[in-house]
Order: sequence, then C-alpha cells, then structure tokens
Amino acid sequence: MPFATITGWGKCMPPAVLSNADIATFLDTDDEWIRTRTGISERRVSHVSLGEMGRVSALRALAAAGLVADDLDMIVFGTCTMDEQVPNMASWVQKAISARNAGAMDINTACTSFLYGLTTASAMIKSGVISNALVIGGELISPMMDWSNRNVAVLFGDGCAAVVLESSVREEGVLADKLGSYGDYREILQVHGMGQRYANRGWVLGDTEWNFDGQEIFKRAVHGMSNACDTVLKARGLTPDDIRLVVPHQANLRIIEAVARRAGVPMERCYVNVQRYGNMSAATVPVALVEALEEGRIAPGDHVLLTGFGAGLSFTAHVLRWGERTAPLGESDATLPPCDRSALEMVRGYLAAKRGSRLAPGA
Repeated sequence: MPFATITGWGKCMPPAVLSNADIATFLDTDDEWIRTRTGISERRVSHVSLGEMGRVSALRALAAAGLVADDLDMIVFGTCTMDEQVPNMASWVQKAISARNAGAMDINTACTSFLYGLTTASAMIKSGVISNALVIGGELISPMMDWSNRNVAVLFGDGCAAVVLESSVREEGVLADKLGSYGDYREILQVHGMGQRYANRGWVLGDTEWNFDGQEIFKRAVHGMSNACDTVLKARGLTPDDIRLVVPHQANLRIIEAVARRAGVPMERCYVNVQRYGNMSAATVPVALVEALEEGRIAPGDHVLLTGFGAGLSFTAHVLRWGERTAPLGESDATLPPCDRSALEMVRGYLAAKRGSRLAPGA
C-alpha cells in the first residue's frame, strides 16, 4: 500500500492587521483583557475573497512541490466560510489555477476542516484512487463576524494555507489519525444566520449571532484533542518523547497549554502563532505547519503531531512522519493585490453595514 507524503506547502496571509488596541476603539475591552484570556495580540482581516487567498496558497504549495496545476488529481478545500456554497470553493481554485485534470471537493467540519481533508486525501492516495492532492485550509471570517460581541470578536481572523500530498513508497505522511465529534454538544458553538435554516426568517446575510459557551468549549476541546492525541500515539507505539513538534489548532493559548500538558509534551515543542493571527478556524493548523517549516522546526524523518477541534464539536489528531525534504523546490510569484484600507477601516465598514440590518422575525 502506498503512503501519502507532504511534498509542498504554502500560505497566504492578508496584510491588514487588526490589533487589540483597534478592537478597543469599538468594544469595551483592552489589550491586557484580551491577551491574558486568549494569548492573542492581533489578527488579520482580508481585503480579498477566500478563493483568492486559496489561489495564492495553492500556487505557492505547488511550486514548493515542484508541480504544476495540471499534475493535480484532486483538490480538497476545508472551510466553513465559503464564498458561495454552490458551486464549491475547490472548483473555484481549480479554475483559478487551471488544474484541468483534478477533481474538486469541499469539507466543512469548521476548525478541523483542513485536518479532515488531510485524512480524506491521504486515504484516497493510499487506496490508489488518486496519486496526489492539494489540500487547502482557509477562512474568511471577518465579514460574518458579530463585531458587537466581545466574546467572539477578539478571537477570530482570516487566513489560508495549503499542502500538496503525493504517493510514496516510503512510510511517510499521515501514519495514524483519529476523527471524532461530540455531536450532542453542537449547540455550544453555533453561528446563527448562516445556512438554509435562516432563509426567509428575518435574517440578513452576514448579520450573525454567535452562540459561544467558552467554558464548555474549553472542556470539550481539551478532552477531545487530548484523547485523540493519546489514541494516535498508541496506534503507532509512540510516546510524547518521540514527537518532535506538536502543531495544534490555534484557538486560545490556554487550550493549547492544557492539551500540551495532558499530552505530556512541553510547550517548547509546541508550535504557537495564535498571538499573531488569532483563531483562523480551518487555516490555523496549515498556516502553523508552514511557518514551522519556514523556521526550521521540523527535520526529515521527524514525527509531528497535529490536533484540532471545531464546531460540531469535531476533534482530530494526526501523527505524521515527515519526508526527506523540508525546503521548497521552487517559489511562486503569486501574490494578493494591494490593500488600500486598514483592518480597522474594513471592520468599521462591516459594523456600519450591519447596524440595524437584522429584520424582525417573520419579516
């Protein structure tokens, strides 16, 4: 049976930075309150579509793998904030990069969407259905954010990253994975106003209300991620000492610390960038993985542990054995168009557009 190794990687972060001080200009909060509770100092707000971020990430990942778009057999796009539901985001990227020979599918398990996509694409390669795949994790959360709700507005940001998987005879890539969901608790992390349930029921597109029970989410996230990590380590006969680096979902620094503690891995072997980007949902793990490679935190043959949780409440863990290459084979000149507005200007625009826009129930 072949394996599915990661041979390319690339990220696309929008340039506009929304600081904690910026948020304090329209919410009753301050930098200390946000940092002490979340570990977040700033996040990004995108001036372009999710598809555009996906295009740039895809081309950078392909260049790193030494492939061109026509080489691709499959594109898997993990997201819960698609530009449109029909047709899907993966086909948008397929068209944008001219990947004429690829299949295209989306996966939505919220913050774990990239990791579920990693399992899906790896399984298709291992079973011989395809020989390679592009897996993207990206989110454009800012237009759908309830910027009047301090409990969620301080947490989230926009971003995107992608990896290329290729068939390999070497024992590399995803060696063990665990996917799960606490469906009975799905209501504790729920965005009202997105989906058919709200059509013609008094909701205006983009004007959302977030049900976010932070304490319960914390408990379920730590429990699910820790148990999943334990499961995949045991499946491979590994101990925490065998793991070179943990790349966790970047939701909240306290959650990362709790998961690392329960997994028995010291924080110096956990990659953390939540302070720079906040919670980018499906983009957090792939962006962190790309940055870990850029910073030399992963070496050939290393065991890497990925773990995440998201709405649903979905949770995952993956043990990877890294391949023989940690440097890109090439670089892409793909880039985003210039941004002519600050992040705060964009957010204030969202606030102004939504003010009073929600219709009365039944209207």
